[in-house]
Amino acid sequence: MNAILALVAFIAAIVVWNAVFKRNIGEAMVVGFLVTAAFAGTDFFAVAWESLVDGLKSEITFAALAFVFVSELLTRTGLVQRMVDILSSFLGRRRGGSAYAATVASGLFGAVAHNGAAIVATVGSITIPWMKRSKASGETAALVLSGNAGVGATFPFSGAFFILLAAPTVLPVLSAGDIVETIFVTGAWMVGMRLIMAYVIVKRRGVQAMEPQDIHPLRASFKVGWPSLVVLGSIAVPILLTAPPTADFVSARIGIDAPDAIPLLIWLPIVMLLVGLLVERKLLPKGRARWWDLFGAVGPKLGLVGVTMISAFAASNVLKTLGLDDQLKPYLEGLTGVSPLVAAIVVGVVIVLVAGPLNTTSTIAAVGPVAFAALTAAGIPPHVAFAAILVWASSEGCSPPGAAPLYVAAGIAEINPVRIFVPVVLYYLLPTLLFGVLMAVGVLWLPGA
Repeated sequence: MNAILALVAFIAAIVVWNAVFKRNIGEAMVVGFLVTAAFAGTDFFAVAWESLVDGLKSEITFAALAFVFVSELLTRTGLVQRMVDILSSFLGRRRGGSAYAATVASGLFGAVAHNGAAIVATVGSITIPWMKRSKASGETAALVLSGNAGVGATFPFSGAFFILLAAPTVLPVLSAGDIVETIFVTGAWMVGMRLIMAYVIVKRRGVQAMEPQDIHPLRASFKVGWPSLVVLGSIAVPILLTAPPTADFVSARIGIDAPDAIPLLIWLPIVMLLVGLLVERKLLPKGRARWWDLFGAVGPKLGLVGVTMISAFAASNVLKTLGLDDQLKPYLEGLTGVSPLVAAIVVGVVIVLVAGPLNTTSTIAAVGPVAFAALTAAGIPPHVAFAAILVWASSEGCSPPGAAPLYVAAGIAEINPVRIFVPVVLYYLLPTLLFGVLMAVGVLWLPGA
């Protein structure tokens, strides 16, 4: 029970420190990490240090910081604004067009990139400003983007997909060929769910069409802003280098595995920054004083995002060290013989809770194998159980307080992330749980193995 109590204490410490004491989320995450590490007892310092070092080395931590800087720089040069102008020429006259565009773009990008933080940072750097110009608040814009973050994990070939496929309870039952079609349909269902949520948000939160005078003719906006599309298109370079079949071609030429040589989360922001600097070279700050002004404005944002991300990953590592997966096993294995509906609800709730402090990949590694065994023991078909587990684990972006993509979205939108904790649970976390259950019991169709 030690790790389970540590998980409860982690969540409670963050909520109390932030919501009751009104301290910023960075401090709250540090407190949550220290409280969690305290459950290691006499090994507190060793476990805390090792977990902290792992958090510092996380690629997602780097990506979050890099994308906040890239977003700030490109926004200041006007590049993001010119992208928004082109998009507004297409959809600006439709009520809520920015929210729908953000949702579809997240699904398209997520089907290739899979990483929640990268989805929010890449798509959000464009659509969050656009939503603000559509009469949406910063909270609403961050809500939509953080809710879309997990969609990439529900498409095939994500890290979580392969980890679950290689699990000892799954490997004898399913092969990649058995499950690819199922997971493509699963991803499509999850994009559809998010479009429904976008429609509800548009109706309830007042995301409007843009004012007619604020919408430029397409020819005019494209003439001025086409170089900005070069920056947007630059993200295709690291994706093509790390995603099959082009990654296989590159690997054969360089003699090493391309995804290992070119980590996507490292190169995405670097490529965007380099291309952005080239395209926007005439609009960059002039002189040392202007650059120092830029760093001075971005510094506090980077500090808050960095502390938050590192603390979140450090706490996740502590929970894994304490044996969270082993301590949850008895509760999941006790589901043998129960109805599929009960099994789906219980397993879904457990996975969603675990995905709060952990990311999708870590959640699958921790409880995926046992969850698969529990669901199949209850009579749920293996390919359906596989899909439902990925859906529940994909809730990383909408599972506060440990949801890394949520903080990336909040950083871009310049809001206090705590203000969307409750809305993101209502609009995205609970529907994700529900859709996973509906898949598990056969209400939502999935192609069979």
